[in-house]
Amino acid sequence: MSRSLPFPRLSRTAARPGTLAALAAAGVLVLAACGTGSGSSGSGSDTLTEIDYYDAAPQNTQLPRILDECAAKSGVHIKHQQVPRAQFMPKLLQQASARTLPDLALIDNPDLQQLAATGGLVSLSKAGLTTEGLYPSIVAAGQYDGQTYGIAPGVNGLALYYNKDLFTRAGLTPPKTWDELTAAAKKLTKGSRYGVAFSAVGTEEGSFQFEPFFWTAGASLKALDSPQAVKALTLWKDLVGTGSASKSVVTWTQADVNDQFLAGNAAMMVNGPWQLPTLNAAKDLHFGVVPIPVPDPSAKPVVPLGGEVWTVGHSNAAREAKAVSVVKCLLGQEESLKWSKDAGYIPSNQQAAAQLATSQPQLAAFVAEVGTARARTTELGTDYPKVSQALADAIQAALAGGTSPQSALAQAQRSARN
Repeated sequence: MSRSLPFPRLSRTAARPGTLAALAAAGVLVLAACGTGSGSSGSGSDTLTEIDYYDAAPQNTQLPRILDECAAKSGVHIKHQQVPRAQFMPKLLQQASARTLPDLALIDNPDLQQLAATGGLVSLSKAGLTTEGLYPSIVAAGQYDGQTYGIAPGVNGLALYYNKDLFTRAGLTPPKTWDELTAAAKKLTKGSRYGVAFSAVGTEEGSFQFEPFFWTAGASLKALDSPQAVKALTLWKDLVGTGSASKSVVTWTQADVNDQFLAGNAAMMVNGPWQLPTLNAAKDLHFGVVPIPVPDPSAKPVVPLGGEVWTVGHSNAAREAKAVSVVKCLLGQEESLKWSKDAGYIPSNQQAAAQLATSQPQLAAFVAEVGTARARTTELGTDYPKVSQALADAIQAALAGGTSPQSALAQAQRSARN
């Protein structure tokens, strides 16, 4: 969601999980207003074009350095371009229709299938790019119609942050199950402080935050009104209804949630690894990070994969080969680890991820979740944005509108079918 910054830093989604539904709906309308920019055609094969949306993120300074290192190893130079997030996919879709996509594009992983469906991307599978040593869940996030069209050097997800001082005073240990989460949130709620905080905003960012509970309960995006889905939404509704979580969660972004945790207004929060630099800068805050609680002890958390994938645009054989070579470099253990450290991500390379979990224990919970994480488009492909918005609307209806979880999700399922 998503950094997602949903995403999450959804993709910067979770993540900027920006809102995928809004982008998908607005894409056709905005195409005519966006310039074509500089595509891959017309330049020599010693200079490759690259585009991303990191104009306002820390990676804006780190990305070119790492990318240029891999470009140098491949014997090329990189011409960078940053585009604001809201304009990014409309611009790429226009370029795809004109077959002028940049040689390299770094896109939010839920957008991959929409772009691959245009036919403008090189199949990395056919180009000989190996995914050996990478997490299968991450490989799946870059696939469309049985082919790999995008690969992430690193990803992000969601975990549970908790205030160590408050837990110690309350005699609590970090919750592992939903029952323990509910009990801890209730005990830690006092005065203006809530037990837990999460983002339930009515966009992809809210869906991104809800999906760990939704999927871990056994629910499917193909059946939004299943008993398992109702169980997950009931958990959130009960936390808000009992006062263990603020009613304002329906308006809080992930950044807002982090602010609440920093200010001591929430004892726990659901958030991503991109928040760690800000939290670590608060010297008086002592916190820990654990995996998302599960319905029962036998379950494993299933979190959505946030982060971006590298894609290669069609041009000519020489340029495509050079671009694929750059991507191969970025996926190496050393480069994947370097990328993730700079971006606050988890390396796609499993050995690099294990190394990071050892050297940076705060990331261990995120690393532990990657193996069972899920690409948001796995079940629905290009239909994901529409269903994600229907799910976000259901969350809003249940938490802010007084609708029962079952009724809200039934309406969401009807909307998703239309």
